[in-house]
Amino acid sequence: MTWPGEEQAWTRLARLDPEEVQRNAHVIHDKKLLTYTLVCFDQQINISLSDQTISGRSEISHTLIKEFGDFSRLSILNYLVNAREIPPAQNLVRPSDLPGGDIFARGTHVLPLDEIAAQFNNDKTGFLKKGRYLGGKQLGYGDMSVELFPFPRISVVLITWSGDDEFPAKSSLLFDSSCIFHMPIDILWSTAMLTVRMMLYQDNF
Repeated sequence: MTWPGEEQAWTRLARLDPEEVQRNAHVIHDKKLLTYTLVCFDQQINISLSDQTISGRSEISHTLIKEFGDFSRLSILNYLVNAREIPPAQNLVRPSDLPGGDIFARGTHVLPLDEIAAQFNNDKTGFLKKGRYLGGKQLGYGDMSVELFPFPRISVVLITWSGDDEFPAKSSLLFDSSCIFHMPIDILWSTAMLTVRMMLYQDNF
């Protein structure tokens, strides 16, 4: 299945200088096979220019590409097209505070962070275990937090506060502020949704 906008993204990617893409997106280009390989949630994802396919060998990569293709495919292609050789700013921001970030507050674009809070409320072990499965590292925010890398130059921090008799469990998602240089805001939304859905996915990888 080809998702809306995917054909245009393939065309744009094919026109770019592979060495620039390799450097900007921090990926590997194979000149003979006409492929790019990027690391997504600690999994190798192969993008073939010759037959316009996106594939991976692990169960996690299969879930990412097949189960959540509506979020992952355009995000992968747009990352390769738009990423720049810019280091992290080391400054975490809410998605809604990014230019154009009001998209995150509209209807079906609101991230289902309440599902993260409900699934991992008082389950720090489970939260961190899932984060490690996805190549994340533990941070010190809230009652539990993890930094994930859906793309080499895009980091996402998920934070959860456990609930008690007074306050319900709560989760939040933050980007490094440099993200806006690597993706347009609508693709950042897809990347955030992909991150949340991968954390919520029930199967054991």
